[in-house]
Amino acid sequence: MLAVDRLVDLGGTLAGVSPETLAALDSVLPPTWSKANPVDIIGDADASRYGAALEALLADPENDALLVMNVPTAMASAAAAGEAVVEAVRRHRQGYRRKPVFAVWLGEDEATRRAFQETGVPSYATEAEAVRGFMHLVRYKEAQRLLMETPDSLPQDFSPDLATARAIVAGVVREKRTWLDPIETSRLLSAYDIPNAPVTLARDPDEAAAAAAPIVAEGGTVAVKILSPDIVHKSDIGGVRLDLTSEAAVRAAAADILDRAHRLKPGARLAGVTVQPMVRRPKARELIAGLADDPTFGPVVVFGRGGTAVEVINDKSLALPPLDMNLARILIGRTRVSRILKAYREVPAADERAIALVLVKLAQLAADLPEVRELDINPLLADHTGVIAVDARVAVAPAAPDRRRGSGHPRFAIRPYPKEWEREMVLRTGRRVFVRPVRPEDERLYPDFFARVTEEDLRLRFFAPIREFSHAFVARLTQIDYSRAIAFVALDPETGELMGVVRLHCDANMDTGEYAILMRSDLKGLGLGWDLMSLMIDWAKAEGLRVVEGQVLRDNTVMLDMCRKLGFAVRADPGDHDIMIVTLPIAELRDGG
Repeated sequence: MLAVDRLVDLGGTLAGVSPETLAALDSVLPPTWSKANPVDIIGDADASRYGAALEALLADPENDALLVMNVPTAMASAAAAGEAVVEAVRRHRQGYRRKPVFAVWLGEDEATRRAFQETGVPSYATEAEAVRGFMHLVRYKEAQRLLMETPDSLPQDFSPDLATARAIVAGVVREKRTWLDPIETSRLLSAYDIPNAPVTLARDPDEAAAAAAPIVAEGGTVAVKILSPDIVHKSDIGGVRLDLTSEAAVRAAAADILDRAHRLKPGARLAGVTVQPMVRRPKARELIAGLADDPTFGPVVVFGRGGTAVEVINDKSLALPPLDMNLARILIGRTRVSRILKAYREVPAADERAIALVLVKLAQLAADLPEVRELDINPLLADHTGVIAVDARVAVAPAAPDRRRGSGHPRFAIRPYPKEWEREMVLRTGRRVFVRPVRPEDERLYPDFFARVTEEDLRLRFFAPIREFSHAFVARLTQIDYSRAIAFVALDPETGELMGVVRLHCDANMDTGEYAILMRSDLKGLGLGWDLMSLMIDWAKAEGLRVVEGQVLRDNTVMLDMCRKLGFAVRADPGDHDIMIVTLPIAELRDGG
């Protein structure tokens, strides 16, 4: 029972027992056995009972792993029971499926411990340690499954207004300001299609009343806040008034706010006040979303419980950008506030996709704008209709010089999708082709692509006949670390079909890269292979590689001829007569212009 408690504590699941296995256990165990999981084979169990019960459970498809425990008694030999477990495991592992088996043998002797070790049965001193060992396997498997998922990096219809965003940030940096004002912040969020409450600047109380007039005329209420580059925390000086319902109230509030700012912050630069409509969403959840700056890892995406008590509640989760929709959902799920995003009582569920999309957009903003050092949206209101940013602040600083080799964001721990390498190419026939770095969602393009490559061309590419391409195999082709590898896919701009792909994987020192290329067999002779190879070489130059090399089958004369024309040196592989080694000195090409 302690093992069950520990399993539940760590998020594991207690397996069921199939009807067939229940019947099998009934035939070998005493009538008083537990009839369920955990399977209690009764305290006087001997070696034969251990072996028979384990045989039945190993054959049961309802479980993924087994934990076998023994507490020594005077009625049976613990050593003999251990031998029975070892024999059952050995017989089971002669088959196709090999379930993990863990053991807790209290007071085990050296012979039993050695037998478990030789058979590959992990043996633990306590049930808690055994369950923890099992959960390590579970978490590892979950991580591998997540790595093989291929969600969209971004929704296809999302395209930020990058020019506007860069102009806003550049202007603030040029003026040597640290914080964007609310109007600039609103424009920046809008450039990334993040819904936010509109903001109007009013230089004096009369302008504030005029800005509020159309809002209160429609029955709305207004918020008035001080606007100063020297006052970040407005509430500290009474610089915020909420729920104003008339022009007169707005005029009076603006006058009082400006007066208090002059008295309490005499040196502050005052631009006026901002006027915003109050956002009323009675069943919305208050969230916080934003970007923080870690001295080691650079930008991180933040999500959690928002509102005025955000620091007291301290319900936040962090993730390294870039994010896709799946990673954003995982980030949300690591917080306690994620539980109340679901429907409860008469409150409908919040739009979690809209929340995840905001996090993905913020990660993209961090990738596009290295100058952004801090961004807080608090609160971000979320309900069944979507999300809206009620208040936000953004801090910027000049981008630090990139001292790393290669391109990409100078401060990201994980390099984002290198959009700057997208190209439109015109082949020698005049046909247009769109070429870009590979993305995880490109997995769906590969089955049709491989279907249009002949068996002979597949053999020349993979050095062996390939008949099936599994999800795991294709996922490895489409999910790459852009900081150490690149794969350029050529797409038909009209149909979106994959026409060809070239990839380059670099060593740990970013000195040498090994390339591979594959074209659709029906598209040979168009010059696409040459263009893809040339683009790959340009990427190697930009990343500071010293050498690009590859292995080519001796009978692949077309590839060998193209390599020679591109400047590769060709030599025989001393270890394999059928393979030629092609080498291109990138460093010499770069130094020579």
